Amino acid sequence: METGCWVLGGEFEDSVFEQRPERRPEPPSPYRAKLCEPQWFYEETECSDDIEVLTLKKFRGDLAYRRQEYEKALQEYSSISEQLPSTNFAMKRDVQEGQARCLAHLGRHEEALEMAADLESKATNTDHLTVVLHLHLAVFSSLQSREHTILCLHKLIALHPLNPWSWCKLAEAYLSPGPGLPAGVSPQGQKSSASSDKAVGPSSVHSGTGSLLSLPTTLPENALLSVEASGSAQENMPSLARRREEAQMEARRKACASLLRARLLLQLAQSQQTSFALEKNLRTQQEIAGKVKDFNFREDTLLLMEEAMGEDIVPEKIKEELHSEVKCVGPGALTAMVVASSKEFEDKWFRKIKDHFCPLGNQFHVEVEIIA
Repeated sequence: METGCWVLGGEFEDSVFEQRPERRPEPPSPYRAKLCEPQWFYEETECSDDIEVLTLKKFRGDLAYRRQEYEKALQEYSSISEQLPSTNFAMKRDVQEGQARCLAHLGRHEEALEMAADLESKATNTDHLTVVLHLHLAVFSSLQSREHTILCLHKLIALHPLNPWSWCKLAEAYLSPGPGLPAGVSPQGQKSSASSDKAVGPSSVHSGTGSLLSLPTTLPENALLSVEASGSAQENMPSLARRREEAQMEARRKACASLLRARLLLQLAQSQQTSFALEKNLRTQQEIAGKVKDFNFREDTLLLMEEAMGEDIVPEKIKEELHSEVKCVGPGALTAMVVASSKEFEDKWFRKIKDHFCPLGNQFHVEVEIIA
């Protein structure tokens, strides 16, 4: 080979071609979860972080609430609320919700509604609105105010129409004693120990003009049947009895339709569930089947109800509901997401069923809100 000739690969050093010893990866260290002693947040701490201290107090309030020690929980939540910085919106909403729920359990419903109204005025997304509606539902359920409970559920379902549990609660509300259903009588005509509606005075509902909830403080005048104004009691007894029976039947139809929709939603969701969630789903379906059977409606009637209540149900929508994103919108858009009245809701969901049973011209048909 001539001097000065370039040899291919001649510029590499011998070390490049040496075989290096293989490195064996060390086994990963075993995972050790952080263990906390029970009620560790009750221990005295010297933490200088104010937020950390307030978080510990909130845990104490949450535990007291779980133990149904509502007065103690309210004290914890109230002390946190006074110290929270105005910029910590998330914890402030959580604490206010806890305060409102404690107040409702303690019978201080007006204060609970005031706090719910404050949360409502600051709502900026669908999650905020859902919390507010659940708060109102808890308060009115505690008051046994059937009309307001039903309206709250109508608004919740308008916001989340594919939630089967809200439909189950709506069916229970329709069957509860109240307008159209005599107190002490179950939907099947058996005696019950449940009490009748308690009155909700005008000062008990804090939802002014432009409010998302806009709940009425009294029953509509045309829903009240006054025996004294229309003649003697004896003359009106047959008419009142007939109207009461019609109202009771109307409530049973709506309850049955609500249960059928809940079952359809549960059936579609069960393929995506496992473990205790699936067990609860299947158990609820069995309970619904028993309740539907107790209504004693004909098979063709049940098929019509099921078809009417399942027109909008498709598997893709169920997936969207299970993995829905929080929508951040303005107050105006939030207001548009909920129904303005029970009539609007029932026209949308029960109109086809209502027309089947009560065609136009039926002079004896009355709405469920009629009070006997």
